Amino acid sequence: MSQGLITAAYIIAAILFIASLNGLSSQETARRGNIFGIIGMIIAIIATIANPAVTGLGYILVIMAVGAAIGVRLAVKVEMTSMPELIAILHSFVGLAATFIGFNSYLDHAVMVDAAKTIHDFEVFLGIFIGAVTFTGSIVAFGKLSGKINSSPLNLPGKNWINLGAIAATALLLVSFVSGDLGLFALIIMTVIALAFGWHLVASIGGADMPVVVSMLNSYSGWAAAATGFMLSNDLLIITGALVGSSGAILSYIMCRAMNRSFVSVILGGFGNEAAPQSGDEEQGEHFETSAQEVADSLNAAKNVIIVPGYGMAVAQAQYPVADLTKRLRDKGKNVRFGIHPVAGRLPGHMNVLLAEAKLPYDIVLEMDEINDDFSATDVVLVIGANDTVNPAANEPGTPISGMPVLHVWESSKVVVFKRSMASGYAGVQNPLFFKENTEMLFGDAKASVNAILQNL
Repeated sequence: MSQGLITAAYIIAAILFIASLNGLSSQETARRGNIFGIIGMIIAIIATIANPAVTGLGYILVIMAVGAAIGVRLAVKVEMTSMPELIAILHSFVGLAATFIGFNSYLDHAVMVDAAKTIHDFEVFLGIFIGAVTFTGSIVAFGKLSGKINSSPLNLPGKNWINLGAIAATALLLVSFVSGDLGLFALIIMTVIALAFGWHLVASIGGADMPVVVSMLNSYSGWAAAATGFMLSNDLLIITGALVGSSGAILSYIMCRAMNRSFVSVILGGFGNEAAPQSGDEEQGEHFETSAQEVADSLNAAKNVIIVPGYGMAVAQAQYPVADLTKRLRDKGKNVRFGIHPVAGRLPGHMNVLLAEAKLPYDIVLEMDEINDDFSATDVVLVIGANDTVNPAANEPGTPISGMPVLHVWESSKVVVFKRSMASGYAGVQNPLFFKENTEMLFGDAKASVNAILQNL
């Protein structure tokens, strides 16, 4: 393939990637956005391997086939509830690839002198640093999201000074590397520091902020890809990396605003935040239990109903009976809507995907800001598997979720909370909502509970 055709293919692919991001901004166009992204990536891969400068095509095709087989296997096997940790581990692969490519680019490149060599060395150093941070940070995120690592923030003595020391040491090593004083030794030492820095950065962030961390790591992986593009002189990789990096950063900023978190604090591993005391599982009063029959009676008498889903709904795979319940209530003339918190799952948009999977109409699925003022005029709120996102403790100082905007479900006439037990949520904070006079607890598996309500409705 001629260089002109390759350039044209890259331009088309870049346009499709931009169209993909635009499509993903809305539920109605998300499927089309995914299709644009897939087509763009296929064009980009074909154009890249068709470049006359690329050798060892046979090896490349074999490796691609192996990678595709693994990817298909994971895509078929993974549950929607495991998507956040899958994405986190995929980010780690991007970081690891950027690190390997950086070392390869340093050890095997054309002869360079003066400014060209300085720029190349800077690209190599930065690419390896971002890649290493992304790699270990994503591994920790995977561990926290999958429950293999405690979700509580790591608070080492002087953790902020540790981060600042790592950054300062990296800056000194950059000067030594670019000047040629230490060469490969500086690169290796920096990589070790970056690996430890990435681990500490994400380990210092608590479970309540993990959805922001996922989008932040998405941004890091994009910048790692962009740095790789500079090292490989691949314009499309630079563009794609910049698109992913910038969109991930923007999403992280939006989510930080939605959670009343400092963007700088989160990306620096909780810099400047003191450890908030955990309230644990201790009960704060008397809770009231209810039954599926009583909940069905309340729904029959209600006119306005809001359903607030959370990660527990995803775990129980309750979105399908919830969709049946919604249809049944709407057929009875009830006004049924859904309230979605920006961090309702472990991933931005997690709940929206689950509800779309169950074929629920998009127009009744509303964001927190759109529905929060309506709870006071609501007869019954069903909180299905949500905890931290409806926790009034967010309005109190001294908890890990203090200051986080939440759904004001307690303002409704009645709240029914679907839970397996009285245990605290992912952030480790007990929920005062459970002990309010207008709150009733329906214990058990969410899917079974909703099915029982349907039978009694």
